[in-house]
Amino acid sequence: MTHVELPLTIFVVDDEPPARNRIKELLGDCGVQLPVEVVGEAGNGYDALEQLSEIHADIVLVDIRMPQMDGIELAQHLNKLPNPPKIVFTTAYDDYALKAFELHAIDYLLKPIRLGRLFDALSHARNAIPLRTQELQELTPEPRKNLSIHERGKVHLIPIQDVLFLRAELKYVTVRTVNNEYLIEESLTALEKEFVTRFIRIHRNCLISKEAIEGFEKVAEDKDGESHWTAKLKGLDERLPISRRQQFIVKEFS
Repeated sequence: MTHVELPLTIFVVDDEPPARNRIKELLGDCGVQLPVEVVGEAGNGYDALEQLSEIHADIVLVDIRMPQMDGIELAQHLNKLPNPPKIVFTTAYDDYALKAFELHAIDYLLKPIRLGRLFDALSHARNAIPLRTQELQELTPEPRKNLSIHERGKVHLIPIQDVLFLRAELKYVTVRTVNNEYLIEESLTALEKEFVTRFIRIHRNCLISKEAIEGFEKVAEDKDGESHWTAKLKGLDERLPISRRQQFIVKEFS
């Protein structure tokens, strides 16, 4: 019985239609030596995420520089899928990213893409393991525009601008918006580092959005005879305790 090799399924993400067409032409040429099947394409990260929640691709070719959501952030969200695809980045420039990719031995294709280079990248990606989220975060100094969770078969995005606070609870972090609460498996320390310009720590287990601060209230003495400060956030009834070590923020943001 003859063994038939299943084609590699490929998804192409680039905000420029001519670039997507060029890649699809090259993939057609690759098919002589390496069976491939293009299962979809998208012009932005949001559309790609939506489609890839419904269909599986073995490899996603992702442009790094795209408006709204860049390729590195898209790759981080795709990692939340139960069977995440392998990622090969494409770029016309971006010295920072290229140095970071070489440091982490992550494959990328420099535009204009050459057939031989594409073939090598696909062959390598086919046998590689998916990139770890931490590796992806280290590729760029830019913070994500969204957090994400995998729920009911889809990756759901939580715009970071909507987040009021992040609170560590056991191995999860609670993400609170005005209307919803989500659980993500990320490190509060890593989130603090990534979003240092947006959030400030008020307690060892809690970060709050600087933009959401509405005011502070001093709570009456507790059983130990001490009073303490709490933070009031816009659109939230809950008052969040501020540790003694972090009480300087009351003066800083008042």
